[in-house]
Amino acid sequence: MSKTTPPRGVSRRSVLAAAAALPLVTIWSKPARAAEFNYKLATGQSLDQPINARLKQATDRIREASSGRLDIRFFPASQLGSDTDLLTQVRTGGVEFLNIAGSVLSTVVPLAAITNVGFTYSDYQQVWSSVDGELGKLIRAQIEKSGMVSVAKAADNSFRQISSSSKPIKTPADLQGYRIRVPVSPMFTSLFKALGANPTSINFNELYTALQTKLVDGQENGLVAIDAGKLYEVQKYISQTNHIWDPFWLLGNRRAFNNLPDDLKAIVRREFDRASVEQRGDVEQLNATLKDQLVKKGIVFDTANRDAFRKALADAGFYKEWKDKFGAAPWAALESAVGKMA
Repeated sequence: MSKTTPPRGVSRRSVLAAAAALPLVTIWSKPARAAEFNYKLATGQSLDQPINARLKQATDRIREASSGRLDIRFFPASQLGSDTDLLTQVRTGGVEFLNIAGSVLSTVVPLAAITNVGFTYSDYQQVWSSVDGELGKLIRAQIEKSGMVSVAKAADNSFRQISSSSKPIKTPADLQGYRIRVPVSPMFTSLFKALGANPTSINFNELYTALQTKLVDGQENGLVAIDAGKLYEVQKYISQTNHIWDPFWLLGNRRAFNNLPDDLKAIVRREFDRASVEQRGDVEQLNATLKDQLVKKGIVFDTANRDAFRKALADAGFYKEWKDKFGAAPWAALESAVGKMA
């Protein structure tokens, strides 16, 4: 379990109510004085995800703490495009800030995929010691080389579980020939190919339709995303695999961020760090209740044999392949948190 303490007074109801209150088209009143900097923050996450509520709170605090000098307009839930569109926009300056899953970020920052190595993390203690420690520093350095900058601690995009419309997934044999949706990420594709499945990369905002039309048989996501995206309406089984942990990275366009005076940079980092830490607590709290909620909505839960999956990956050469791709230093940083992998 995570050592992060959920923020006082936060409940599942209050978190989701705050997120649901976010408008699909954000309308802003004119600030008391014209802002020196007018920036945009975009996310691809559905409205009910706690990350959106926390980031909206952070933009409000930034406006207040800067006395209106920095006005960050917030566009959640793919209002400005899909995850891959938004990643292009933050690199080119179309948006100044973007919250993005590490799995998607890895398409332009390959080292970001190291937190997605299959069946690696066993608990949140390992997760946070990793991304808040040496491995996180190495990833942030690569983000800067890509023309972006990490402006906050990593938030929690959850441990991921496999869902299915037709059968539970308990062992690697259940994935043979299985059509599974994965994010646009080489790591996810590699993982499920090594397990004998047929992975298909689809953006999250297109996932519900892909499941509904049987383009794919199943998908994999954290319980928060499964619930927020109403995927329980088009899926029957969830196998608790914890096969991948994925972070959220809050990115800034490097030029736009560097244009801010030092005092505004400090405000941005402080408030976005706070949002990330509070969101970690929200996700932990929600995960504690979501299983029961999803069962009431018709989902059948099963526990997967993690040892069998990990052995299958080792036998397929998955760990050796990715150790060679990432290099000795990042792999050593990962193993310092999780133990020997390959």
